[in-house]
Amino acid sequence: QVRLVESGGGLVQAGGSLRLSCAASARTSRTYGWFRQAPGKEREFVAAISWSGYSTYYADSVKGRFTISRDNARNTVSLQMNSLKPEDTAVYYCAADDGGSSWPKDDRYEYLYWGQGTQVTVSS
Repeated sequence: QVRLVESGGGLVQAGGSLRLSCAASARTSRTYGWFRQAPGKEREFVAAISWSGYSTYYADSVKGRFTISRDNARNTVSLQMNSLKPEDTAVYYCAADDGGSSWPKDDRYEYLYWGQGTQVTVSS
């Protein structure tokens, strides 16, 4: 079992930046993903990174603005968010996959472990 704890959320003005971090309780070879959920909306995929870190995949809405990375030595996954927009406002969740070999993984049902989420609010 993997426990995930997110941090780094907050309030930022449009055009600003935030960096989210996700600390895992143990080293794993799983794919990690970031998802977000705005009020009244379904949880949606943001970004994923393979266990090696060599492969990444992004939702079209964040491509070119967000960067996912991982440090396997420290069991952490990060999401650097630049050029933030009000529509990026949501609770952001870190997730670890179910161990399957498919790629890319942009379906929430392919992820087995979830953090508690961190709020990101972008003001206009």
